[in-house]
Amino acid sequence: MDIEQVNSMDFGEFVDVFGNVIERCPLIAAAVWSQRPFSDVEDLEKHFFAFIDALPQSGQEGILRCHPDLAGRELQRGTLTAESQREQSGAGLTSLGAEERLQLAELNAQYRARFGFPFVLAARLSGRAAVPRELARRLHCPPAQELRTALGEVKKIGRLRLADLLGADRARP
Repeated sequence: MDIEQVNSMDFGEFVDVFGNVIERCPLIAAAVWSQRPFSDVEDLEKHFFAFIDALPQSGQEGILRCHPDLAGRELQRGTLTAESQREQSGAGLTSLGAEERLQLAELNAQYRARFGFPFVLAARLSGRAAVPRELARRLHCPPAQELRTALGEVKKIGRLRLADLLGADRARP
């Protein structure tokens, strides 16, 4: 799909296609649609990220709360979004052993208790073994720093998802 096709989409089609660029936040795609026309893919991406950056902290934390725990309950129940399922599967998180799942569940719970939102990581850019290490490392970050880091991960995920949708070779972090 090229940028002309994106610019010609009506509201419903745009939200259907881009509604999960930011996990479970179709409202962001709805707001971005009104910014058409986009000059290129980078311009489209810029509008998604500007929306996130303009939110108050509570709204940014809300975006983070829309993300599932990595290798968490939603994965076990089969209720992840298609994008999250592909990303977690690609990172090897769907084939963890019981001990690895338990370790991640404990780390996820500690993280959520400390920061009030789930641990977000661009799983596609991380190996299976890196996830618990990064989670454990980030547990010790100051809250303001961790909010910035987590939002940076949301943007990495969004960038990868836009690249998937637009067939662009833009899988940079």
